[in-house]
Amino acid sequence: MALAPNTRTAPFGAITTLNLINMFEGAVKSVSDWNAKRKTHNILSSLTDRELADIGLSRGDLHDMPTKF
Repeated sequence: MALAPNTRTAPFGAITTLNLINMFEGAVKSVSDWNAKRKTHNILSSLTDRELADIGLSRGDLHDMPTKF
C-alpha cells in the first residue's frame, strides 16, 4: 500500500506570518535577556567588596563584564 504524498501548500501568507512571529519572539527574548543582565550587573555593583568576596567575585570582575549586553 503506497502512501499519498502530501502536496498541500500552506495558505497564502502563512509562511510570512510565521517568520514575523518568530522575529518578534526573538526580539522580545533579546530585550528580556539584556534586561536581566543589566539588573544583575546593577545589583552586583551595589554590593560591597566583602560581599563580592563572599560569592567569589572581585570589583575587577565587574569591570571585566561587557558594558553592552
